[in-house]
Amino acid sequence: MQTEPSQPSALETLPLAPDGRLWVFAYGSLIWRPGFAHEGRQRALLHGWHRSFCLWSRHYRGTPERPGLVLGLDRGGACQGVAFCVPGPQAAEVLRYLDDRELPDGMEQVYHRRVVPVRLTDQGARVVPAVTYVVNRASSLYAPKLPAEQVAQVVAAGMGRMGSNRDYLLNTLSHLAELGLKDPGLARVATLLPAEASRAA
Repeated sequence: MQTEPSQPSALETLPLAPDGRLWVFAYGSLIWRPGFAHEGRQRALLHGWHRSFCLWSRHYRGTPERPGLVLGLDRGGACQGVAFCVPGPQAAEVLRYLDDRELPDGMEQVYHRRVVPVRLTDQGARVVPAVTYVVNRASSLYAPKLPAEQVAQVVAAGMGRMGSNRDYLLNTLSHLAELGLKDPGLARVATLLPAEASRAA
């Protein structure tokens, strides 16, 4: 399956919805730290992919000596998240920002950019094409099907330049809860976190 071009050169190459807007599906830190201007957001449902701690993190939420884990979209199931709406004139700039964030030059590519159909659950059954970033299963950092107990131990100890792995998990769960969304898998990991694990300041 081919990836979308990383930096489109013309508006015609952008994955815009029929209404001329760019939609971005967020399932992890993009929910609570999008980093780009948008005109609104909707709760959204994506079928065929699920949110999972399936990527080792040796810089952002861990170190080479003690890797953490970050979220990716892996195949199968479904994922509740957020779809951000970006006006067409800002679409190219936002897409470049997202590619720089998720597919940085000089680093192993742990994600693929995809355009996927998401259902805007705040607008009934309306389906729009949305950009999102799914796990690259060929990456050496791909960590499939780790048991929840192991994920909790790693997350409890992880600390990288973007902060603690524990806070990354709890922030994601907190913002999902604010939206009225649940993720039983993440919630189970949170309940298994060792009580004695230190928190980031």
